[in-house]
Amino acid sequence: MKSRWRCSNAGRGFAGLALALLTGVAQAKTLSAMAPSSSQAPKQVIGDDGLAGGAFYLEADSVTQNQTSHHIIALGGVEIRYKGRVLRAEIVDYDSQTGIFVAKGKVTILQPDGSAQFADTITLDKSMSDGFAAEFSTRLQGHVQIAAQSVERKSAQVTKFENAIYTPCLVCVENGQKNPTWSIKARSVTEDTGRKTLVFKGAVVQVLGQSVIYIPVLQSADPIAERKSGFLLPVVTFSGPRGVSYDQPYYNIISPHQDLLLTPQINSNVNPFLNIDYRQRLYSGTTEIRAGYTYSRDFTSDGQLFGRNTSRSYILADGSFDINKYWSWGFTAERASDKLIFDKYSVSDAFLDHGLYASDNRRLISQLYAVEQSQLSYLSVAVINVQGLRATDDQSTIPTIAPLIEGRWEAPEAILGGRLRIDGSAVALTRNQSLSTTDASGQTTLPGIDSRRATLQADWRSNFVFSNGLRIEPFVNGRADVFNVAHLQSGPSNATITRAFGTLGADVSYPLIRQIGDVSYILEPLAQIAISPNTSQDPRIPNEDSTVFEFDETNLFQTNRSPGFDLYEGGQSVTLGGRATALLGDGRTASVLIGRRLAAESDPSIPARTGLGTSLSDWIFAADATPTKGVRLFSRLRLDSGTFAVNRLEAGAAFTTARAEGYVSYLREVDAPTGGMVNSLDIHGEFYPIRHWGLTSYLIFDGGDWRRRDLGVVYRDDCIRVEVLYRHDETFNGTLGPSTSVVLRLTLATLGNTR
Repeated sequence: MKSRWRCSNAGRGFAGLALALLTGVAQAKTLSAMAPSSSQAPKQVIGDDGLAGGAFYLEADSVTQNQTSHHIIALGGVEIRYKGRVLRAEIVDYDSQTGIFVAKGKVTILQPDGSAQFADTITLDKSMSDGFAAEFSTRLQGHVQIAAQSVERKSAQVTKFENAIYTPCLVCVENGQKNPTWSIKARSVTEDTGRKTLVFKGAVVQVLGQSVIYIPVLQSADPIAERKSGFLLPVVTFSGPRGVSYDQPYYNIISPHQDLLLTPQINSNVNPFLNIDYRQRLYSGTTEIRAGYTYSRDFTSDGQLFGRNTSRSYILADGSFDINKYWSWGFTAERASDKLIFDKYSVSDAFLDHGLYASDNRRLISQLYAVEQSQLSYLSVAVINVQGLRATDDQSTIPTIAPLIEGRWEAPEAILGGRLRIDGSAVALTRNQSLSTTDASGQTTLPGIDSRRATLQADWRSNFVFSNGLRIEPFVNGRADVFNVAHLQSGPSNATITRAFGTLGADVSYPLIRQIGDVSYILEPLAQIAISPNTSQDPRIPNEDSTVFEFDETNLFQTNRSPGFDLYEGGQSVTLGGRATALLGDGRTASVLIGRRLAAESDPSIPARTGLGTSLSDWIFAADATPTKGVRLFSRLRLDSGTFAVNRLEAGAAFTTARAEGYVSYLREVDAPTGGMVNSLDIHGEFYPIRHWGLTSYLIFDGGDWRRRDLGVVYRDDCIRVEVLYRHDETFNGTLGPSTSVVLRLTLATLGNTR
């Protein structure tokens, strides 16, 4: 029969590991006598292990005490529990005179955080902070494992492992995996839980048991650390422009709410480049500042230097802050000294969207804005400046937007049985100059056209559903615009233009639903009638915000399909269409929509490329399907109103399955200047025919050529991802031309970076 000991009040501080519980075994009777009576005893808190606070539990086949040698010995299936810790061993020997105790035989210690230690023997001194273990291994948080020939605990915070192996990878010998995917074998590993660091000395990085690199000293964050200052893995790349590049990131924790990442880039062909990333969280929001700097000459895609040494830099900063429940403000500050600085120095994620407004690709936006938003109202005020980094961008022709004001208010109660919404907008655009022109005297530049606009519009809409399912949504909206334009190139230099619009109409739909088996079919005829005065675009009003827009299923049933305010689609029109949808019980879906607009008159102010300029618009077709879980198919088609020729086609698929993920997108549309067809194909995907091995691709076909070809082989598991990628970029951008490279991307679990 096993011996079991319990004590509800240990009466002395058991520091260190759960082995300290043994000191209470010899004194159990004394402690029971010292325990306060039930009337005086404080209420005990019962933990997850079933023990009250401060209590311990000991179980063994036998427990003996030798008064002469002062030893207490627990033999056979020993288990000790104390404050959430569990110790298991075959033998536990405690010397009550010296305070030293030894656990032997398949020793296992389970910690409250889920980590575990294993050893053949463990010896601790009377302070329970220093000790020694042989044939030791530990499993930390995040599946990190350390095995060592011996381990010495120098203090409560510092532990030194001799002849150790460190790995976060799981090893399954039963499946024939004798070596972890990657590991670090070191002469010694020192863990400092106070500083939350691991220091490896004489370290050899191994992949599948094979040594690949020797590092004399390597410092890494302890897996228990959420954040830790220190060097991250360096990155070595080989490229034509910069030659050999060495990036060494250093991560510095300034405070619990501030950190800084410094990444100097050392190049063999050009001068060094420094990247900085600073982040801070405040009580009301967050801010991030990215910046880079070098003092260098410019260079081409083959590494040829030209020009003079000068400062080259960039800044990408943003912040967002709450003022109160309804008001917030924010900013972005983005600038670059060179149009190609992000490409030449491989700066990633340079064109991500931040702030209230987003710019086009390869353009940087700086903005300052404030926003008020409640359930029934919205107001934003912003000033915006854009820097163009495209080869064709002329910075002097890009306007400064100051201010841009947008507001919306919705009546809290129904008005005449419907919803009333009032919108307002105002904007001012200022340019330095217009596009350059050439005359008999040579090249000249014209002053930029400055414009200011104010808009006020009201929209009322109601909804009636009849017993047979017919749904009618009548609407009335009105709008008034005031434009002030300066520096006109013909006629009076300045002009003030006013215009007003109004639309009366209704949206009509009649959904028909039928259930056959586990499939629900929905047929929905759609129609819109809109009556508005005929409009003609005043040539003095510059088209700033509606130069590019597409006519598709997203705006087919909008009364004004122009995305901005400068163009307005008026007149009398009828829009007809229909939608068919199938919903399966297992989550699969399919939907098809077709429609077109029929107008009383054509509108020459609408760009011909949209298919809306004529009285009979192009045909709109859209389809979307989910044939199986994780796969989505889509298609958009615009057919010429007279010839049914394809004016625009977009089709693609997105998929995420156990073996593959990615997307395919194809675009075919008429090129407005030439009238020819433009074809573009975008492919990205990963496919894993074998469990851990796969193929990856990223292909772009545009303008008759494969502009980019990325083809690679990938190995991945729970603790590593290795990708060897062949890349060819057929892009001409200023001084950068086509290039070919081989890229190695490596991700190691627990060591911080992906390259």
